[in-house]
Amino acid sequence: MSLFPAWHYCMQSEELEDSKITEVHIGHHTICLLRQASVLTGFAALCPHAGARLCNGRIDNAGRIVCPLHQYRFNPINGHNTSGEGYKLKTYKVKEEDGKIFVFSF
Repeated sequence: MSLFPAWHYCMQSEELEDSKITEVHIGHHTICLLRQASVLTGFAALCPHAGARLCNGRIDNAGRIVCPLHQYRFNPINGHNTSGEGYKLKTYKVKEEDGKIFVFSF
């Protein structure tokens, strides 16, 4: 990634399946993308608790990310831990333009 904030191309829109956590690589960084209906979100690839890969987790019935290791749950929009452990998942701004998905980050 660059030293300055910028929008980074991730993937073609049609490649992102609905309600499936998808890992993408931007430079030396790995993040996750998730589309749920018309909401597109980006967040850290690793759980802030013990570093489990969130792409191996699942989405629960309430639309929360569920860590595969300890079942901690996170709101994909703001990263707040919703199961009460107090961790916060880093989130990224995401946009979709002309059939492409971009993430804003350093």
